[in-house]
Amino acid sequence: IDFKGVNMVINYDLPTSAVEYIHRIGRTGRAGHTGKAVTFFTEDDKPLLRSIANVIQRAGCPVPDYIKHFPKLQSKQKKKFIKKPLTREAICTTPQCFLKKDRRKKRSAKENTQEKKKVKGIQDASELKTASKS
Repeated sequence: IDFKGVNMVINYDLPTSAVEYIHRIGRTGRAGHTGKAVTFFTEDDKPLLRSIANVIQRAGCPVPDYIKHFPKLQSKQKKKFIKKPLTREAICTTPQCFLKKDRRKKRSAKENTQEKKKVKGIQDASELKTASKS
């Protein structure tokens, strides 16, 4: 898929290989246009960073020295990361106040439904008693 006008890519999780990184950020540089790419990483991602940093450096972009000195990833480790990427906690961008408000709405809706069922059950029971008396 080619999206025109993409001028920035944000990676919230680090790609597992340099090839995947190039594919992701390539969305910004189509047809000679320039763009920016921002990638967030954690301590657990350190083994994957060096190969991506090499690609960035070869493209002529600056790379912090501390990243250049990370240990090189062994092929067994690389295969392991590709087969089973790091699992992360879900990221929620909805403010907590909205989540609480939504939970209250759901709770009150559930309580209303239960109350309606009780009332309906009482009405059905009284109708049965009236029918049995006749």
